[in-house]
Amino acid sequence: MRRERSGRGPDWHVGGELAARYAAGTAAESDAWSLEKHVEACGACAALVSAAVRAGAETGPLLAGIRAMVLEQAVQEPRETVGARAYAGDPEAHGSAASPAYADTGAAARTGSSAGMGAGTGTGTAARTDSGAGTTGVPPRLSRAARVLWAAGPALRGAWLVALVVVALGAVALSYGAGLGASVRPLLLVTAPVLPLAGVALSYGLHADPLYEIATSTPSGGLRLLLTRAAAVLAVSVPALTLAGAVLPVAAGGPGAAAWLLPGLALTLAALALGSFVGGRRGAAAVGAAWLAFVVAPSAAGGPAGAALMAGASPYFAGPAVQSGWAAGAVACALLLAARRRSFDHLETP
Repeated sequence: MRRERSGRGPDWHVGGELAARYAAGTAAESDAWSLEKHVEACGACAALVSAAVRAGAETGPLLAGIRAMVLEQAVQEPRETVGARAYAGDPEAHGSAASPAYADTGAAARTGSSAGMGAGTGTGTAARTDSGAGTTGVPPRLSRAARVLWAAGPALRGAWLVALVVVALGAVALSYGAGLGASVRPLLLVTAPVLPLAGVALSYGLHADPLYEIATSTPSGGLRLLLTRAAAVLAVSVPALTLAGAVLPVAAGGPGAAAWLLPGLALTLAALALGSFVGGRRGAAAVGAAWLAFVVAPSAAGGPAGAALMAGASPYFAGPAVQSGWAAGAVACALLLAARRRSFDHLETP
């Protein structure tokens, strides 16, 4: 990268070597992110990268073919299409897009828009002020909230969030409303680690996100977006389930309300790491099945009663040695996930 010390503009520019590596697909992930962000504001570097991509042995012919197809399609389209769409019902709408009427109207629209922006009295500005919406037709505050909710992933917009609320409130209702008391705590304890696992499975992947292909192709896609959505799932589920466990009656000699946190974190990271090999949905399903077979089933072997279930579940949650084991498992899965981070740059196979 070429450095610039003028005190104005960016501190660096894209060099020919980085542009060539980016065009060949061999640039480091952080370098590619920086380059793609930089060329949004630097025309010279954008031209340099574009030239490097066009000169590539694989990308050059591909781009040339796409350009030829676009031009061919554009020539074949009727010339009056643009006018017909813009001026429905106007007798001059069937003229070319470069007609004087079109040019005058476009200039007037631009002038009115500029005047409205400067003086606050333009028709376009007044319409936006009255509705409180921008070009998307959504009020700015609502638009920001919608973007945050969308970035948080499908899990927080669908049935998973409802299931989380039902489990948390249902545990409290069963304990106090149905008179089950402390017998509900072990049931919540063995259920809680699976809920974040399901939320992560529903947050990212070919079968979960309708914009998966587009999101994966962006600089913020892949593992970065997956971890962001996983963090959003944990930020919702951890307080809800821990608070629900805290208000339940305490079982004598049983694990505390937060005993499920490290197992839940280990399961989530294990699903992410396994998902780098087989896909997110399959990875979460495999980890959930293992939890059911090796923890839930043995815990319930003594019977579904509260005392028997607590006695069966305690060896998987209680004690420093057990919690240390879950912590070590979480660290191991995190290291494997970091080593496999490149696998999330590619699309999942159905």
